[in-house]
Amino acid sequence: MDWREVTIYTTTEGIGPVEAVLEDNGIEGYVLEDAADFEEFLKDTEIYWDYVDEDLVREKRAQETCLKIYLSDDEAGAKQYAALRTSLENLKARDEEHAWGRLVTETALTRQEDWEWGWKQYFKPFPVGHSFMIKPSWETVDDAQGRRILEIDPASSFGTGSHDTTQLCMCALEDNVKPGDTVLDMGTGSGILAIAAAMLGAEVRTVVDIDENCLRTAQENAEKNHVSIGRGLCGDALRDEKLAEDIGSGYSVIVANIVADVIIGMAPMFFAKTAEGGTLICSGILNERADEVRAALEKAGFEVVNHAKSDDWSAFTAKK
Repeated sequence: MDWREVTIYTTTEGIGPVEAVLEDNGIEGYVLEDAADFEEFLKDTEIYWDYVDEDLVREKRAQETCLKIYLSDDEAGAKQYAALRTSLENLKARDEEHAWGRLVTETALTRQEDWEWGWKQYFKPFPVGHSFMIKPSWETVDDAQGRRILEIDPASSFGTGSHDTTQLCMCALEDNVKPGDTVLDMGTGSGILAIAAAMLGAEVRTVVDIDENCLRTAQENAEKNHVSIGRGLCGDALRDEKLAEDIGSGYSVIVANIVADVIIGMAPMFFAKTAEGGTLICSGILNERADEVRAALEKAGFEVVNHAKSDDWSAFTAKK
């Protein structure tokens, strides 16, 4: 399958609102090119200005902040792109102070081989939390610094470990998972969180995703790390009653790194599927939606025991 690269032009101030639009449209991964980052680089490296190409400086200073996403080049991707453009038009109508830039899009076709291989040069091993070292399958680690090496090849799935939401969830797993715990991973993507839970000694029984490709990728990544992540179920548990029933219940830990609206909608289901005394870990939440998510979790019956934050993202740990 080929992919449509969509570039959304905005400003530094518009990054958060555009991220919210992407989340609302079910788009979690993106590449950010923030014009302000280059100015910060010039300030931090002033003594090295003689080594910075003047043409590059002019080019970067003229560059607009943009976010790049990738949609499948098929009917489903076209529908998602149309919905995204409508959302951006609505966002622009709300921008009375014109602080969020042009909010227009440009598209280009990306071949499958470019999608799968072009970005890999930027994905290097890095530590996460207290105990993990994330390593892409094509890299080597000479010194793991006493950490568990989690090898991942996300292919076209979400979850390299570099996104704040994934790292917040991994830290929460470190703090809450005990050997023998039973785990459900909702929205597994590359399988990284299920694999982390298994490496911490949990029995991962079920992973769920709306994309069959993600389930295959997750199982392949689990094999790379010599752990089991149980059965894979495909579909939308909010709308598919049989799938919701097949997922089962009585899980010690449920981890869900998905969008805010889905977490809010699934909060009662999560509560029903969590064992007494069990834990729900959820992320993918912009901080401006955090109060809504907390309210939904508490209404469902959970006690929120921790709210971890990064710059724009949140993760909740809740107990039943």
